[in-house]
Amino acid sequence: LQWLRNPGPQHEKRTLFGDMVCFLFITPLATISGWLCLRGAVDHLHFSSRLEAVGLIALTVALFTIYLFWTLVSFRYHCRLYNEWRRTNQQVILLIPKSANVPSNQQSLLGLQSLKRNSKETIV
Repeated sequence: LQWLRNPGPQHEKRTLFGDMVCFLFITPLATISGWLCLRGAVDHLHFSSRLEAVGLIALTVALFTIYLFWTLVSFRYHCRLYNEWRRTNQQVILLIPKSANVPSNQQSLLGLQSLKRNSKETIV
């Protein structure tokens, strides 16, 4: 979620949003189309030519191959972008625990420093 709130390149976020919308529309369409092609192939095997059934099966295989290829390439692209973002946008704050050996005025300074941290920073 931090990546989506980051004011970085908007192109990457638009691409992710577009791919998610396409995935939500294409998945049901591919499923229904594949099911209809296979049902048609079964009907053609029982009632008419085997050549049309083989053609429908080949069409189904091509449809699902293209769908899986697009899904894998899109997923890999967005994972690569996310990993690159994680590598270049590391914000770490080191919190020093309070101990009995530190004088009280230094403990209060350490407490003030931890209160001033930015909300985008990650505590480790």
